[in-house]
Amino acid sequence: MLAVPIRKPALLAVVVALTAAGLAVLGPGTAVADGPTTAVNECGEPLRVVPDSGPGAPHSAPGQPAPPPDITINFPYPKFQGVPVPGPKQNNTRFPSPPPPADPCANPCPPPPPGPPVPNPPPAAPGSLGSLGSSGSSGSSGSSGSSYDSGSSWNTGSASTGLPFPKLILRAAPITVPIPYPGGDNYPTTPPPPPAHPPTSPGPVTAAPPMPHVSGLSQVSKLSGRGSVSRTDVRFGVDATDLGIMWQAAPNKIAVAFGDTFGKGWQPPGGAGPDWRSNVLGFSSDHDLADGMNIDSMVQDGPCHAAEVLASRKVDNFEITTIPTSGFALGNRQYMSYMSVHCWGSDGTWLTNYGGLAYSDDGGSTWTKDPYARWDNLFGLAQFQVSAMVPYDGYVYMFGTPNGRFGTTALARVPQDQLLNKSAYQYWKAGTWIPAAETFDGSPLFNGPVGEMSVRYDESTGLWQTSYFDTKTGQIVLREARSPQGTWTAPVELANATEFPQLYGGFLHPWSTGNDLYFTMSQWNEYNVYLMHATLD
Repeated sequence: MLAVPIRKPALLAVVVALTAAGLAVLGPGTAVADGPTTAVNECGEPLRVVPDSGPGAPHSAPGQPAPPPDITINFPYPKFQGVPVPGPKQNNTRFPSPPPPADPCANPCPPPPPGPPVPNPPPAAPGSLGSLGSSGSSGSSGSSGSSYDSGSSWNTGSASTGLPFPKLILRAAPITVPIPYPGGDNYPTTPPPPPAHPPTSPGPVTAAPPMPHVSGLSQVSKLSGRGSVSRTDVRFGVDATDLGIMWQAAPNKIAVAFGDTFGKGWQPPGGAGPDWRSNVLGFSSDHDLADGMNIDSMVQDGPCHAAEVLASRKVDNFEITTIPTSGFALGNRQYMSYMSVHCWGSDGTWLTNYGGLAYSDDGGSTWTKDPYARWDNLFGLAQFQVSAMVPYDGYVYMFGTPNGRFGTTALARVPQDQLLNKSAYQYWKAGTWIPAAETFDGSPLFNGPVGEMSVRYDESTGLWQTSYFDTKTGQIVLREARSPQGTWTAPVELANATEFPQLYGGFLHPWSTGNDLYFTMSQWNEYNVYLMHATLD
C-alpha cells in the first residue's frame, strides 16, 4: 500500500510513477536507491533513502564483481569518564503541543532563521533493542566499539593484477570506563513503604483456549518518521524511533511510548544520530484504526520538539539509556514500567541495571521514577528486567523476562493499592502465589526465547493475549490464555522477518477487539514504527 503521510481528511492527490519526471510510488518502508528517481509522499516531501546493507551493496561497473567487504580490526582502549552521582534532576520544562494543522500538508514548525553553525552533537548510543532480521544481523551494537575514533585504513589489492582485495581498516575503539563521584542535584528522600506480609495463595492453571488462527495480516500505516500519517518528523522532531508501546490513558485517549528517538539530521540505517532522546511519549484519540493511527499530541520540551520523559545518564557501561517496557493507568495516575540499560550487547542481548516503575500525576507530562519499586539485576540473571504490567480484577499482573531476548517469562501480582510496595508482591510458582520473602522469581509460563512482551486482557473474548518477538523463528508471535498464569497456547505467527526484514516489537493496541488485532511493529534498518492489523479467526 502507499506510504501516505496524512489522512482525515485525506488528500485526493496521489503520487504517480513518472519516470521522465523522476517520481516513484512507494509502499511503506520501500528502499530507494540513489539516482535520478526520487520518491515523495502526498505532501511532496522526499522519503528517506534506506541504503542496501546486504552483500554487494557497493556499486560495481557492469560485468565486474562487487568488491569484497572491508575487513575491520578494532583496537579497544579505555576511555575514562567521570559520572556525578546522583546526577542532575530530570528536565521537566514543558511546552504545549498544538493541535494538528488544518491543512495536513502545512508545516506548523517553520525552520528557524539562519544562524551560526551548530557544533556537532556528541555521539549517540546505538539504537534501542535492535532486531534479528532475516539476515541475522543485530539491531543494537555492542558497548565496546559502538562508536569509533577515526582510524587508519589501506587497500591491500594488487594494482598489477587488478584483482579485488578487501580493504583492511584499523580503528581505535574506545570502551567507556565510568568513574562515579559525588555530585549533581540533591533529591528529596522519602521513607520506604512499610513491609507487607502477603499470604501464600493458590494459583491453579486454567485449560488452554483453542489455538488462535491468523487469516490475514496487513501493514496499515507508518506511525513515526518521515511519511508517517502524523508527520512526526515535522511536528515533533521525531525522525526515527522504535517500539510504540500503547495503553489506555483515559477513556478516549491512548498513550504511545517510544524508545530511543532521533531528530533532524538522522540518516538510516539503525538507531543512532543527532538529537537523541531515550524515550518520548505521544497521545492518540483515533478510534478508526483501519486507515491508520493519528498521534494528536506529544509531551514537548520546546516548540515542535518531543521531550525525553524518563531521564537517562547516557553513559556507556553505567546507564546508556532508559527504555519504556509497558504502561497503564489506575485512576488519574499513569504508570510506566521501564528498564535502565547498563550497556547494549549484540544479537538481541543487553545488560540492565534494574527494571523499575515510574508514575505521573499530571496526565503523562512529567514523571517520577519510584526509588523503591525496582528489581535489581543481580549477576545479570534476574527476572522482571523487561516487564509488561496489566491491571485486572483488583491486582496488577507483572509479566517479566531477564535482560535481552533469550529468557523465559515469569509472573507476579500485587494489589493495586500497594503497587509501589515491592514486599506486597506475590510470585507465581508451580500453581501457587508465593510472597516475595520466599522467592524472587517464579516458574516460567512457557518456554523462550521471549523478546520484550506486550500483554492485554481482551474483554470481548475473555482471553489474555501476549505478543513478542521470537529470535529463534524471526517472528512476532501471539499466544492466548484464559488466566494470567495460563495454560497459554502455543505461539502463532503474526509477522515474520522474511516479509518484514529486521522486524521486532509487536505491541498490542488496547482497542483491538474480537477478530481485529492491531499492533505496532518496528524495523531496525528503517528505524521507525508501523501500525499492523491481523485478522483472527
